[in-house]
This record gives sequence, structure tokens and C-alpha cells, in this order.
Amino acid sequence: MTASLLDPAAREWKETLQHVGHDMYHVPDYVVLDARLYGGTPAAFWYEQNGRRLLIPLILREIPGSDLRDALSPYGYPGPVSDAVPGDAAFWEPACTRFVDTLRGEGVVSAFIRMHPLLNAPSPTLERFGAMVHHGETVSMDLTVSLEQMWKQTRSDHRNHINRARRAGTRVVFDDWDRLGEWVEVYHDNMRRVGATSYYFFTTEHLTALHDAVGDRMHLAVAMEGDEVVGGNTFFEYDGIATGYVSSTRRAPKRYADELLYDEVRRWCKQRGARVFHLGGGKGGCNDSLFTYKAGFSPSRHPFHTWRVVADPGAYARLVHERRPDADPADLTTTFPSYR
Repeated sequence: MTASLLDPAAREWKETLQHVGHDMYHVPDYVVLDARLYGGTPAAFWYEQNGRRLLIPLILREIPGSDLRDALSPYGYPGPVSDAVPGDAAFWEPACTRFVDTLRGEGVVSAFIRMHPLLNAPSPTLERFGAMVHHGETVSMDLTVSLEQMWKQTRSDHRNHINRARRAGTRVVFDDWDRLGEWVEVYHDNMRRVGATSYYFFTTEHLTALHDAVGDRMHLAVAMEGDEVVGGNTFFEYDGIATGYVSSTRRAPKRYADELLYDEVRRWCKQRGARVFHLGGGKGGCNDSLFTYKAGFSPSRHPFHTWRVVADPGAYARLVHERRPDADPADLTTTFPSYR
């Protein structure tokens, strides 16, 4: 068995992705660009045993005022991926042990891992090495059914709004990247309105760099009213999985560009052969109003979890006591890591 933290240029990273089911969030180029936003170092834990492999993308961050680091997943759903079946305890038990040992040996105190709702992982085994916290559900659209069936699965108010948008002349244009800057202005207006943190103000430069890095696996759909961009979606299309990255529409009464975008994107992806369009869930993974809105497009649901691992319990407890004395270092189900 072999275990290590990989650099994005490592041969083992790309070779592993050739053998395991995965999504865009596991691709080195994506992790590199997201690490820049977090101000961290891109890496992946890699484990191999008897020809089976495990990969966990990570961003390593310095813990201010210390010589220690912690790890978190890149933005999205980049949970562990492997070609070992979830029930193979003979693989997963030593893999998780080596994961914890490798992090601790690299001075990494803790890891916050967002699980992928569509890619199975051995939750009972993972729970023995950390806390598995259930946040809510995500929504996906089954693109293998007919267009008529997809339309029937769409809630009546969404269907009504989509029809109104079409009658009003709203149209959706795909991959006109010259429109990116116009849509980013719409997106930033919405981020300011909802009070989003600085991380979520994705810039034109970042989105352009991401598109340059992953090529035609990333797409832009913009909703147009006349010559005005009133909304848009950026989304990935990778190995049969379409998944939204960021989306936003300009708010106005009786404007339904957002629902039209979802409908047009799913039709476009289906035509190109994608099997599923993963919409994600609510804010922070909760079953909130955003989740309810997305749930109106499909009956398909998937549980969303985060996996919280403490690799160095002594250092973790010390950091929590120093920086959050009111927090219980044994409780991994609240804010994690508690010292941040």
C-alpha cells in the first residue's frame, strides 16, 4: 500500500482519475484555481492498495499564528473517489488510517471534506475516522428520461414562468463568452444584495482562467432580453454529469429568466448526451427556500454530508482552547474547525 499528498502535477493524480468515477471538482486544474481563491495550496491525498485507488482533493491552508495547517475541500462537491466498492472494508479501513496519519505527518491538524451526493462513499467506515454530518439534500435532474417526462416532473409554477419568459421573448444563448463580463456584473449585484462573503465574488478573470484551463467542459448560458444580459449560468459538463457552478439573474417583477435558464440548460445538456444535471441544494446544504425552488424541477434527491476529520487531536484541542475557549473541541458537528 502507498499513501501520499500529491502535487497537482503528479502523475498519480491524473492516472487515478482515469480509473475512478469522478466529477470536475476532482480535476487538478480546478483545484489549483480554487486554491488561489482560498489563499491555500492545492493538493490531493492519494492511496493505492493492490491496484485499487483513492483520491481526495484538498486545499491546505496555514493556520495563522502557528506552524500548523488545516485542509478543506475545494468549492463544490469533491468528496473521496475510489474504484474500491463502498463495502470493501479491507480497503477503506487502512485507507482512512493512512489518510489521518499522512495529514498529521504533514502538520495538518484537521480536514473538512464536502461529500459528493451522486458518488457513493462508505459512510459507516468514514464515520469511524471523523464526524459525518448530514446537512440536507441536493436535487438532480434525470436527463435520460424524455423531454415530455422532464416537463411533467417540473412544478406547475415553474412551467408557467418558463412559458411566460418565452412569450416575453427572453432567449438563452450558449457559450458566447464575450458576454461573460456583462453577466458577472449581474452576478455581483446579486452577491451584494444577499451579503455574500468576498469568496463568492468570482471575477471575470477567475472564470476566464477556469474556462481556459478546462476548455469545453465548462459552459456559459446567458439569458437575453433584447440586447441586455439579464441572467446566466456557468456550469460544467463532465463524464455524463452536468453540474451548476454559479448562476444569477437580475431581479425584476415578472421576470422569469432563472427558470428559463434551468430548462434550456437541461435540454441542451440532454441533447449532448449528459445523463444527469446536478443542481445542488440550499444555502449551506440546508433544505431552505433555495432548495425548495430547485426541488420544483425534479423529484430526484440525494443526501449531502460533510466529513470532519481531526488528524492531530492534541493540537486541535489546544487551538480550540486558545482561540475559542467557549467551544467544545470534542463536538465536530457545529462550526468546523472550531478554532477558525
